[in-house]
Amino acid sequence: MKRLLDNETDDGGLTQKAVTLLAEATALQGTLHLAGVRDDYRSRLEQVVHVATRALGNAVESREVTLLHWVLVQAFGAQAEDARYGAGQLSRGSQRAPTLEDCEDGWQRVEQIVCTAEEAALAAAGFAQLLDTARAREIARRAELAAIAARNIVLERNRSYTFHADPGFSFGEGWYLTAAALFAGLSIQIRPGAVQELQARRFLCDAGLKGALRPYRSRPASPKHLTHIIAAAFRADPPGSQHILRSTFLGDESPAASLRSWIDGKAGGRPEQKVLLWVRTGDHDAQRNTCFIELRQLSELVVNAGLIPIFFGDAVPADLVPPGAVNLAFCWKEPLFQGPDMRRAQLHLFEELRCRHGLVGQIGVTTAGMDGPALMGLPTLYLTQEHNVRLGKWVGAVPGYQEVVREPGYLAIIRTTLQQWQQSKKGP
Repeated sequence: MKRLLDNETDDGGLTQKAVTLLAEATALQGTLHLAGVRDDYRSRLEQVVHVATRALGNAVESREVTLLHWVLVQAFGAQAEDARYGAGQLSRGSQRAPTLEDCEDGWQRVEQIVCTAEEAALAAAGFAQLLDTARAREIARRAELAAIAARNIVLERNRSYTFHADPGFSFGEGWYLTAAALFAGLSIQIRPGAVQELQARRFLCDAGLKGALRPYRSRPASPKHLTHIIAAAFRADPPGSQHILRSTFLGDESPAASLRSWIDGKAGGRPEQKVLLWVRTGDHDAQRNTCFIELRQLSELVVNAGLIPIFFGDAVPADLVPPGAVNLAFCWKEPLFQGPDMRRAQLHLFEELRCRHGLVGQIGVTTAGMDGPALMGLPTLYLTQEHNVRLGKWVGAVPGYQEVVREPGYLAIIRTTLQQWQQSKKGP
């Protein structure tokens, strides 16, 4: 198209071409939602500006100059409004990008689009002033409002991550949000009125993150970023990162006597080393739930390795629990783990099992509940159908964290790891 435009004469051909292109672009406004139409629309607007600007430089008659001013005020006004739309769409995708780097890159492109809106609005205002008509001023005003709205998208960006405090969301996600906030100084928000809002605030304050809390707003940052942030911290300094999390997750105080007594009643009297077997039966991402046939196989592998299985998480069929095993299914629902300090109490549970009852590792499907003890140093095997992009970042970074893809021979990998755990030293 540019070649054709360059061949146009300056005797009004360019002016007519600009008028025609504007009419064609305007005709597309009712179908911008269709695939590819908006890109065509933007291209035509750019051509309108290009052609009309060239024609304006050659125009001599006042009527032609006025016509070109009218074309340009409309084209720049349309560009400003389109840029506002584009900034809004791109901001949504950028906010949910899988990594923090992708998110920041997306928002940089949003900033560029916003600048386009502001430049277009300024140009529209200039031509509206030259025209000095009510209709031109109206178009310029709409362009100005579009530019302001576009800029507000950037100014109102929500950089906070949501700490879910509703039982309907992943409880374990709180572990790695807290960890990422400790490592990278992230902002955190909690939905007011959530069932476990007070417990969540208590845990964050105990972890020294009271200053990270922000008022709740819509469109929070994506939790997809968090595993990447944690991996980067551990790769830079594994011992130091683990020390930070252990000290902030567990605090300085010893576990409550009631917690120790409860654990002794459930797991006491069995000095053998033990392995947590996580059970997941939730409605969310049901394809990740525990397969009980596989769970039986895992339990047998644990027993054959001379270890005692501890079933933890959701309900497990009674006939699947072998003699001598510890069944802690649904223990997290007990009052001991539902009070104001519920999150730290659960972490103390894992730590007590490790320090005083021979817990040497944990195995389970990709459930965030495992992440707390994993980040504190409990050797972990998580099972998955295929490589997990998010959690895979922790493999080789978080000490003792392994991914096991369900491929032929994967049970042999678990068997070998259990033998290694069985030979390991007790305690942290």
